[in-house]
Amino acid sequence: MYFIYIPDWLSSLFPAFLCHGDRQSNIIYLTFDDGPIPHITPWVLDVLADFDAKATFFCVGDNVRKHPDIYQRILAEQHTTGNHTFHHLDAWKTKKSDYLENIQLADNQIDSQLFRPPYGHLTYSTTKALSKGKQIVLWDVLSGDFDETISSDQCWQNVKKHTRAGSVIVFHDSQKAEQRLRYALPKTLAHFSEKGFRFEALSSNK
Repeated sequence: MYFIYIPDWLSSLFPAFLCHGDRQSNIIYLTFDDGPIPHITPWVLDVLADFDAKATFFCVGDNVRKHPDIYQRILAEQHTTGNHTFHHLDAWKTKKSDYLENIQLADNQIDSQLFRPPYGHLTYSTTKALSKGKQIVLWDVLSGDFDETISSDQCWQNVKKHTRAGSVIVFHDSQKAEQRLRYALPKTLAHFSEKGFRFEALSSNK
């Protein structure tokens, strides 16, 4: 069970979380979770370059450790990165001290004040601890590309239907999401570029 769209009234109840940007802007924020992954993340970077688009990559620390060349390419092409824990941990199933230690381990690989919790899961006490040094980033549009029960076109329709000015969209540069990502990402870039939107990266400084 997951929610494709988070309405503004709901996100406003949780001021510690960044769910969207300025609704009066013509900016959309693309974000990618779980990479870097060989042949998938480089493809994403190629597609973004085709549209002169910038994005934010919430990286798993162990994947950065294994693929530092791809991580450096992300930075070299002026995208931003964020911490997605070192081992993609679920805060609802992990002791607070272990979870925070895992984030610190990822910080050794990822120089950013941005943090996105895997699965969007956080506890109150962990949120309070993280908010002192991190900008916690969620989203208002979830593509659903990770969901193997939906079609590639449904993934694209999820994005097309709910995206608007200031939206933070979640895609995944992962093997599980690859088929739906390869279909929906170019369509997203083309469709919203034609509508006059530009794609920018989130600032990595709090």
